[in-house]
Amino acid sequence: MKLVTFKNKNGETSIGWLVGEAVVDMQKASSELPGDMLTFIDHHEKYFELIKSLGDVEPHYLLAEITLLAPLPNPRSFRDYIGFEMHMLNASRSFGHTISEVWYEMPIYYFTNHQAVYGPNDKIKRPEKERKLDIELELGMVIGKKGSDIKKEDAESYIFGYTVFNDWTAREIQKKEMMLPLGPCKGKDFANAIGPCIVTADEFEQYRVPFSEEFFEEPLRVPEIKGDRFDLKMTSRINGETVCEGNYKTVHYTFSQMIERASENGVNLMPGDVFGSGTLGWGSLIENNFKIHRPLEPGDVVELEIEGIGLLRNEVV
Repeated sequence: MKLVTFKNKNGETSIGWLVGEAVVDMQKASSELPGDMLTFIDHHEKYFELIKSLGDVEPHYLLAEITLLAPLPNPRSFRDYIGFEMHMLNASRSFGHTISEVWYEMPIYYFTNHQAVYGPNDKIKRPEKERKLDIELELGMVIGKKGSDIKKEDAESYIFGYTVFNDWTAREIQKKEMMLPLGPCKGKDFANAIGPCIVTADEFEQYRVPFSEEFFEEPLRVPEIKGDRFDLKMTSRINGETVCEGNYKTVHYTFSQMIERASENGVNLMPGDVFGSGTLGWGSLIENNFKIHRPLEPGDVVELEIEGIGLLRNEVV
């Protein structure tokens, strides 16, 4: 099921699910269904059973009649990982340093701003005085139930669904603050775009493939990375020009490993927490020092697309 948050022509906000090029409004389908995504995720087992009992429901709106919003506009938290070694190699080279050995020991993440969430077609303001605005093509994952000290073997049962994630980055700001060993802060706190929908985890099973070392360009150094992957095409375009084409199956650290790491030491993961996969190799402009495309400027239109989910479009202002 592809779940959306939207605004109708009367300015009313609700949630629903996609049926082709149309949307079923949950609140119109049943008075027992909620009108916001976080509430739905909190009690999704009950609500999925209710939806199943409704049978086929006629859509209430065409997509052209509504405005899609960020599918989860108010995540409880937002962790972003660095899951792709190729991105690490490329970005480190551009910044003039090497990958820390720690990256090869564990999946690393930082907390980004869960109050700066944007959705499809939202305009992204370039930070003041920033002249190296960049994108990051990532797969986003939404936690579906509370848990702590979760083992990677059990982690997939905690996944609610997936979305497209653009980790907008101010590289000039980031480069300076990364000189201190605190990780990214102001270079990444101004915009996190997700959408156009959340695809429930069961729909992703059709993309599952066994692990293969043939997925990776470099000899593998990460311990215990073997495990299934999703075979998903990932593409980014700027002003209609393709700047990156890749596949999620090249990820080194999977969401199961990320969940295990984040929930260690009794840390509770909560329904509605969002995880970023980290940037696909070549999925940001810094990886080739902006040679494939100049830094983003007002008026530029960015499109990120992931197979099975859809297209996330934003304009820089």
